[in-house]
Amino acid sequence: MIVVADTSVILNLCRIRHERLLPQLFGRIVIPEEVASEFNRLCAAEIRFTGLVLPTWIQVQPSPQPIPDLVRTAHLDAGEMAAIALGLSLAADALLIDEKLGREVAIRFGLRTIGILGVLLESRQRGMIPEVKAVLDRLETEAGFWVSPQLRLRVLQLAGE
Repeated sequence: MIVVADTSVILNLCRIRHERLLPQLFGRIVIPEEVASEFNRLCAAEIRFTGLVLPTWIQVQPSPQPIPDLVRTAHLDAGEMAAIALGLSLAADALLIDEKLGREVAIRFGLRTIGILGVLLESRQRGMIPEVKAVLDRLETEAGFWVSPQLRLRVLQLAGE
């Protein structure tokens, strides 16, 4: 299985030391150079991410050129654009992305998208984490990851918690 990732899922899971879930769930994780740069820039600029290091098992590749027009004109950041383009060029099985607009664009191109909450639900279902609530609490408090109360309730219901 080939999964391409944008920055948010990797960065926030690294912050709470749950990045190991990604290769366990998906096998091969690939990111474009723009995502690696964004990860490193945020680790240098944001106190809550200070000291984090991109996991060595993540494969970094150049983003394919040219980036499709619909992706380029969608007002996405460089990492999201490159991740979608790389996902398309590799015929990835999924794209890990949290941003709503980025997910919408990826879906228009036929990419399966999974956000961090989907990662948590799948991890719970496979018995890799004992509960979603504790991990979600850490994401919110330690990583500053925002989830609406309605979405939080829905995720916990889906997890059976």
